[in-house]
Amino acid sequence: MFKIGIIGCGKISQVRHIPEYADNADAKLEGYYDLNRERAEKLAAQYGGKVFDSYEELLADKEIDAVSVCVANHAHAQITIEALRAGKHVLCEKPMAMSLKECEDMVRVAKETGRFLMVGHNQRLAKAHAEARKLIKEGLIGDIVTFKTNFAHGGPETWSIDPGSSVWFFDKEKAVMGAMADLGIHKTDLIQYLTGSRVAEVIGFLGTLDKRDSSGRLIGVDDNAICIYKMESGCIGTMTASWTCYGAEDNSTILYGTKGVMKIYSDPAHSIVVELKGGEKICYDLDKIQTNDNQTKSGVIDLFMECLVNNTPPEISGEEALSAMKAVFAAVESSETGRSVKVNQ
Repeated sequence: MFKIGIIGCGKISQVRHIPEYADNADAKLEGYYDLNRERAEKLAAQYGGKVFDSYEELLADKEIDAVSVCVANHAHAQITIEALRAGKHVLCEKPMAMSLKECEDMVRVAKETGRFLMVGHNQRLAKAHAEARKLIKEGLIGDIVTFKTNFAHGGPETWSIDPGSSVWFFDKEKAVMGAMADLGIHKTDLIQYLTGSRVAEVIGFLGTLDKRDSSGRLIGVDDNAICIYKMESGCIGTMTASWTCYGAEDNSTILYGTKGVMKIYSDPAHSIVVELKGGEKICYDLDKIQTNDNQTKSGVIDLFMECLVNNTPPEISGEEALSAMKAVFAAVESSETGRSVKVNQ
């Protein structure tokens, strides 16, 4: 049994981390910290465990084996590094951190302390994505030539414990980046996972086109990110992240190979549709992708606990997350300079 501490008790904790730990036989919720103490107290009363006056106090508790870091983006690195140095294994929410140096420091400290660092890139764990990777590795659609991957919905206004147009996601100081860090990091990690290749070069646009805060002004972070990724393998594609999709959520990926096309979560009737060069069509019915309005078990907490129980490093490690974050930072640089940016992987 591993005792778990929760740092940050907002919506991601309440919808995913805490109930999924409570549902895992190897986890025991031991402690909570949140800037809003009342929020933490309600969760402790519901799930058991105690409330701490500071995250430092929680980290000092010798009983706690591992923590979930579920705070605003700007605090991920500091709290994660302190947790690792306190001897805790860490599951950090995405995006990993807000600068390349912060990400590299997190990976370095995890290695120095011998603790596990996992980042919540849950798209890898969707059944259709896992099956798609297997089919691609088996050569079903041949070598991937091009791709397009999208993650677009109406914005994070409801994805906060304090919903509305003043959510912290829109605050430049707390969020640092917008749709690119919120959604784009998921699809960047996913396309590396599916293709088995890392992003080598980026042309990116990050902009604020429509989203406005409670005062009616455009928000301080990007609400759209459109990138062209050239992979180390040579294939090229687009990654689009958007908070201005005011219709049905789009979480689709299409891969165009030398033997056929694979469409993932793009057909409402089938998880994967493969159209082969000779005209054959193969459909796979595995699951439905999560949406903001339809949350299902992410699999992230179960995978984290499996790593702790078996003492095996996480597949979605700090190093893996760092690789995807390098592409994100390259996209930011490209958008700011108007030039293509090579990624030093």
